[in-house]
Amino acid sequence: MPQAPLSICVLGGGAAGWLTAAVLAAEHGRVAGGDCTITLVESPTIPTIGVGEGTWPSMRETLRRIGLSERRLFAECDASFKQGSLFSAWKITDPSDQYYHPFSLPHGYFEQDLAPFAEPEYAYAVTPQAAVCDSHLAPKQLATPEYAGVLNYGYHFDAVKFGLCLSDHCTRNLGVQHVRANVASVESDAEGNIIALVTETGENLSADLFVDCSGRAAVLIGEHMRVPWVDRSSVLFNDRALAVQIPHASAESPIASVTRSTARNNGWIWDIGLPTRRGMGYVYSSQFTDTDTVESDFREFLSTELPQSALRDLSFRELTFQPGHREVMWRGNCVAVGMSAGFIEPLEASALALIEQSAGLIRDFLPVSKAQMKLAATRFNSQMLAHWDHIIEFLKLHYVLSQRTDSEYWLAHRRAESIPESLQENLMLWRHRAPAKQDFPQAQSLFPPASYRYVLNGMAYACDRTRAPRKERDEARAKVLLGEVQKQLASFKQGLPENRKLLEQLVARSQTSGSPEGAGR
Repeated sequence: MPQAPLSICVLGGGAAGWLTAAVLAAEHGRVAGGDCTITLVESPTIPTIGVGEGTWPSMRETLRRIGLSERRLFAECDASFKQGSLFSAWKITDPSDQYYHPFSLPHGYFEQDLAPFAEPEYAYAVTPQAAVCDSHLAPKQLATPEYAGVLNYGYHFDAVKFGLCLSDHCTRNLGVQHVRANVASVESDAEGNIIALVTETGENLSADLFVDCSGRAAVLIGEHMRVPWVDRSSVLFNDRALAVQIPHASAESPIASVTRSTARNNGWIWDIGLPTRRGMGYVYSSQFTDTDTVESDFREFLSTELPQSALRDLSFRELTFQPGHREVMWRGNCVAVGMSAGFIEPLEASALALIEQSAGLIRDFLPVSKAQMKLAATRFNSQMLAHWDHIIEFLKLHYVLSQRTDSEYWLAHRRAESIPESLQENLMLWRHRAPAKQDFPQAQSLFPPASYRYVLNGMAYACDRTRAPRKERDEARAKVLLGEVQKQLASFKQGLPENRKLLEQLVARSQTSGSPEGAGR
């Protein structure tokens, strides 16, 4: 006999819950022609943490696929463009020592590695994006179609507003049922699978598949299913952050289209520009310093940005986290997404990207019957655990390549016992050739080999290229490709608008043409 249509219950709202619900409903929900019912249960008393304001370019395809207008994102979520990351003082203590990790691939990337002909300013030579970011230009024009651009881009946005926007889109347009309630208990069957969530009012919310987006509480995957936590603090030490919001210097101040990451004695500072404000935070490890020391250093850093009167009034928000993830993310009929599955420091903005990866895999592996749940879980766990390993190693790379000697914090990051063996092996290989897809057996990894190349070159990692393929030693062809980059840059500087101007135009267009999909409620 055929199984009844699957029902899915998502516990928890915020960006993780609503994005997961949207991805599933847009593909499998009844409004989309599928046979699944999706219900999201959200506590009316637990606030959203609201961190994770940076995304990867993959978010464009995710939002397009769930049917959310890009105009709406800019109009409702205080969104701006993100074209990559800018790292300052990571190699040495001099803040003027900088490099870009842009989102666009190096020009001619699949034809030839241009690194030997593009030193020392690798990112500036192989893509126009670094210089475009220096000039605070947008990656597209007003007439460019939604989710398209002449340069690759993601977004910065207000995470709380993003969750609210997704909530409205899910309930108005995708048929997601929204239940506001606190969960008092969880009922299971004899095999340990969840049968229902019981609310404080006694309502039973039954489903076939439960998605735990309850954040650090991990109500289902942690408290109920008892899936162990895997501590990764031996590799990535940071477990604290002080966050703050500061105003732009003026209403006309340029909006950076990169996440700025500045290394400090005890950690590093993020700086994200939104149209209405800047979000900043100091990430550090309690193993090497304390909150008072970090706040003092943070205030010293901000003293170059703010007058003393404004500096005195700042209120810092302390965030604590344990770097790591669940032993598995899908057990039985429960799968964890977001902070309930794991969390590591926000370097390179992996948090929302991992939510996207998780939601997309649930969508793609969603079983046609409860009998196939175990197979879906096995494949999901295999891929997600590989993603976690890959991301952790990529973040660790930034610390391993540093030459800073100003504190025990930076020295400890370079000790062999804290560096994963596979990363050590890759670094040995990359002494003689560029990172390649063969080095990363996991398909569709979040950070492609080009990302490693940007970091390696930006941090001046020496490569003697003894075994480089002949085509990669083609100096004549390299000169042609590098010349094409400069021609692209000249064209972009002439034709691309400034970030702030384009963002204002996009919001104005949305307001004058009427907000799509029920926006402007």
